[in-house]
Amino acid sequence: MGVISPIGLTLEENWLSLCTGQSGVGRITRFDPSPFPSHIAAEVKGFEAEKFVSPKDLRKMDRFIPFAIAAAQEALADAQLVIDDVLQERTGVIIGSGMGGMETLQNTIGAFLREGPRRISPFFVPSTVVNMAAGWISILYGLKGPNLAVSTACTAGTHAIGEGYYIIQRGDADVMIAGGTDAMIIPIAHGGFCAARVLSRRNEEPEKASRPFDKQRDGFVMGEGAGVLILEELTHAQSRGARIYGEIVGFGMSSDAYHITSAPPDGAGAVRCMQAALRSARLKPEQVDYINAHGTSTELNDVTETRAIKTVFGAHAYRLKVSSTKSMTGHLLGAAGAVEAIYTLLALHHQIVPPTINYEYPDPDCDLDYVPNKAQPCKVEVALSNSFGFGGTNATIAFQRFSDGAGR
Repeated sequence: MGVISPIGLTLEENWLSLCTGQSGVGRITRFDPSPFPSHIAAEVKGFEAEKFVSPKDLRKMDRFIPFAIAAAQEALADAQLVIDDVLQERTGVIIGSGMGGMETLQNTIGAFLREGPRRISPFFVPSTVVNMAAGWISILYGLKGPNLAVSTACTAGTHAIGEGYYIIQRGDADVMIAGGTDAMIIPIAHGGFCAARVLSRRNEEPEKASRPFDKQRDGFVMGEGAGVLILEELTHAQSRGARIYGEIVGFGMSSDAYHITSAPPDGAGAVRCMQAALRSARLKPEQVDYINAHGTSTELNDVTETRAIKTVFGAHAYRLKVSSTKSMTGHLLGAAGAVEAIYTLLALHHQIVPPTINYEYPDPDCDLDYVPNKAQPCKVEVALSNSFGFGGTNATIAFQRFSDGAGR
């Protein structure tokens, strides 16, 4: 697994930040945010794209692409996966993104309006289209299996992992490099979310702005980054002695069919999605120990997700650990689901549940165990990771701790 996020540039840095409850939120530095009502975001800090991509190739890429390449490079190293000529044919790539190269789009439109067509780069289109993160990873490593992208707003990373899982199940690949990436901390995107009144305005205390399930939450905080996982068919992984962080045992999808940006108050779409993942995994609700929640820190999402969890799990909902790592990373949009899937697998692997930081004022409508403020050692055998996106699109992955021999 590999992660580039506002709380770390490696898997190890991310896990340390999660366990110590570090916030990656601060005042925006990539542009002057003062004209906007929200001045804060969770930026990736210290990222040097030149370490992963040649200067010549970087000129052809929007920021979301080197994020994905860096995460993929770390994931391949972490997996100790040697891709020979045979495996090249049996390895594919699927990377999700919410909107792809929006920064390049914004800058190119500005240059075009100022100076005309001659300022449009020949690399404009391949810098911006969503599938180029997957395309570049495939090109750099010579991967000739399935190659595709998913663009389903904030669910894109989770959908990419789920679809990669299905591709391996079908026998179309032995290995899938799967994940999500986004780099949307730019004036036009920030302004759009400000206009929609969904961003936190806690400008004086940025590190406390993302506060899922807390009574004083006032909106989400935009983040950026990438998460990439190496998905591998089980016998293939065992034959090479691979370290296995966990098994994907189920995947569920649904649509709210309700509203372009809001979920139904009863969370019915999320209910169907989690139930579908449990059916796919042949798991009973009481077997689940932990849920990495979508948990955006918006007034409506946190209540509806809580209701959905209580509908699916009944009395067991109050015995679950439920946390939102967006409290630390902000909302990574199309990358969120992939990064949060990695965090969920790390919880399984280390038997430690990451916290929901900034949980200070309980909301009577959000009354579950959100692992407030401090990571907790906990027995975790089965975990879910939830993602819900604009357009009413929902996805849930079910992970199980791997045990040699019996599998699951």
